Amino acid sequence: MRTVLALVGAAGAATSAFSTLKAARGKNDKLALANAAASILVAITGAALAVRGLRKDGKA
Repeated sequence: MRTVLALVGAAGAATSAFSTLKAARGKNDKLALANAAASILVAITGAALAVRGLRKDGKA
């Protein structure tokens, strides 16, 4: 159950990060662009960890 919530959280974080990225591109704000890019990487890592957790739970 925890891994499913982590996956949902990662999806929410990715949605927020892409929204921030779009806004930063519109304003040409380089600092906000860097923050959005880092947030996207965090969301990807969180999703990968959640998927790995689901796979381990399925095999065990």
